Amino acid sequence: MTYKSDIEIARAARKQPIAQVGEKLGIPSDHLLPFGHDKAKVSQEFIKSQANKEDGKLILVTAINPTPAGEGKTTTTVGLGDGLNAIGKNAAICIREPSLGPCFGMKGGAAGGGYAQVVPMEDINLHFTGDFHAITSAHNLLSAMIDNHVYWGNAEEIDVRRITWRRVLDMNDRALRSVVTSLGGVTNGFPREAGFDITVASEIMAILCLAEDLEDLQRRLGNIIVAYRRDRTPVYCRDIKADGAMTVLLQQAMQPNLVQTLENNPAFIHGGPFANIAHGCNSVIATKTALKLADYVVTEAGFGADLGAEKFFDIKCRKAGLSPNAVVVVATVRALKMNGGLAKDELGGENVEALKKGCANLGRHLENIKKFGVPAVVAINHFVTDTDAEVEALKAYVEGQGAKAILCQHWEHGSEGTKALAAHVVDMIDNFEGQFAPLYADDLGLAAKIETIAKEIYRADEVVIDKKIATQLKNWEKAGYGALPICMAKTQYSFTTDPNERGAPTGHSIPVREVRLSAGAGFIVAICGEIMTMPGLPKVPSAEAIKLDEAGQIEGLF
Repeated sequence: MTYKSDIEIARAARKQPIAQVGEKLGIPSDHLLPFGHDKAKVSQEFIKSQANKEDGKLILVTAINPTPAGEGKTTTTVGLGDGLNAIGKNAAICIREPSLGPCFGMKGGAAGGGYAQVVPMEDINLHFTGDFHAITSAHNLLSAMIDNHVYWGNAEEIDVRRITWRRVLDMNDRALRSVVTSLGGVTNGFPREAGFDITVASEIMAILCLAEDLEDLQRRLGNIIVAYRRDRTPVYCRDIKADGAMTVLLQQAMQPNLVQTLENNPAFIHGGPFANIAHGCNSVIATKTALKLADYVVTEAGFGADLGAEKFFDIKCRKAGLSPNAVVVVATVRALKMNGGLAKDELGGENVEALKKGCANLGRHLENIKKFGVPAVVAINHFVTDTDAEVEALKAYVEGQGAKAILCQHWEHGSEGTKALAAHVVDMIDNFEGQFAPLYADDLGLAAKIETIAKEIYRADEVVIDKKIATQLKNWEKAGYGALPICMAKTQYSFTTDPNERGAPTGHSIPVREVRLSAGAGFIVAICGEIMTMPGLPKVPSAEAIKLDEAGQIEGLF
């Protein structure tokens, strides 16, 4: 049996005018800034007017550790939102904006899939409403102003060897990871080593996604540490006097984007920080806006629950004062078999034993989520190759963990495939009396916070922090940064720092290679292992297959 591609399904969608979608949430058309007929930004004025309304219920969609087999977090987020609306609930979804880099690289689009998508799919995956371009421009304005400050006398006495602020580009381009700038003589400035990250790794992306409003945005931008002096004291963005102009560039980007699902239900798509070097969640302002307008809000967090869910709870919820009501853990039979030791080309055939072995990964994520006091359900994202025996074995395993696994067929059937999941989530929220709490207290030491995450979430036996890093953490505590949460940066493929160590390993150590202070975003990044902040294109990038057909329509974008 052949199936339509995601882009074919999206192109056939019967979209409603965006003002009509806004009406479902009570947003007047004059508070929507339209980008064409099918997408719009919600005005800051309207968002502020909703401040005193009661919040709806917040549902997080997370997953097992990702594999090349795919788990379908975004697809499930969209499917659950449609499913909740299909059973008569007022629901909205909140997801991240896709980056151009992965679209033209290996991953392809990121707007859901099958009959659980957000549209307009092509626009969302390409330039959308220009938010990423605005972030790129604001980031690089600061870069230009730093070099300009040094050129015109360096009043802040910046040590050019200790400029920490790199440039960004929303494209996978390994050639720009390390570069030398200001070559060409006296008139071009002082030559120095520099480099580029991808835009989603920018601290400005993290700041935009954590800021409450424009005032908070400018304050956070001003707090960015861009360099150090020879005496090792920090130089802030506000010292360069760039924060005001950067806020101007980001003013429109701060407004959440409203689009719709294939079933014409409202969807907010806003922001997209890396789930490694940053917290991997959509913006606080979009989530909070949705909670004021809908009874149920479904959102997602990047990568597996060990990274995405932990950071959602310990960074986003802590900073924004959010209390999630339920968690959906997405798992696929294919990915669990891969966690059980099978190679990708072996996943098509039935293998219940490999599935059972791989379930240990799922079980650990369920155990971890319980530590935050939030009830969880497993969504089995169905593939047509799944067998009844494999599905039943997975359900039995989850039941043995004190939870429930529900087969979801939203990719093939849209909301009809998630009604059972939606009903169970509502029942879980109505009947669970738990109390959400982050994993650690604000006043715990920075090194102790790192150790708590490593031991409680990754199940490591030890954390290796050398004297130099320990001293740096102590100095940050003395400087007033001790209450900040930790943003762990490690491989998404494993509980360890080894991407090939699948399942639920124990007896491992977590080495902390480097720590970075994201003073504007408001967290400490602990880098464990090699983390790539500027990806490269694969041998055969997706861009090779993307083109316009004779009718001017896009081909190859999923």
